[in-house]
Amino acid sequence: MSKAAAAVEKKEYFKVVATNRRARFDYHIEESIEAGLELYGSEVKSLRAGKVDFADSYARIYEGQAWLVGLRITPYEKAFVEVPLADRRRKLLLARREIDKLQQKTERSGYTIVPLELYFRGNWAKVKLGVGKGKTRGDKRESLKEHAERREMQRERRRREKE
Repeated sequence: MSKAAAAVEKKEYFKVVATNRRARFDYHIEESIEAGLELYGSEVKSLRAGKVDFADSYARIYEGQAWLVGLRITPYEKAFVEVPLADRRRKLLLARREIDKLQQKTERSGYTIVPLELYFRGNWAKVKLGVGKGKTRGDKRESLKEHAERREMQRERRRREKE
């Protein structure tokens, strides 16, 4: 059996830990990128348990490095050695060209990098980042209206299928 066939047979582990639903409501996401996440020991267990809060989290480029700020990972209860702070800055693992690209995009007025999703791919913790521009109050109202219309159309479609 060839290596390609073996790779197709073996399924890769993929588990979504948390999704930042608020990000798509508050921002027009134009582009997304996957980044690794540098974690300390017990943080991995907390992530696997889903103890994550995205409230007010964002990514920044400091001195040529990408950092995730404001992401809260609740400490693992059973950890007893070197428990990291819940809301510390976490380093994002990106290639130099990706960091430069993100920095270039966020230098424009109103653009920011927000985490969209946290997941495990294989044994590695990954975060999906989105580059987006903040929505205005009117944009948010319009999004809510579109969402309500879509839901109403789905309800109507389901009602007709039952008949």
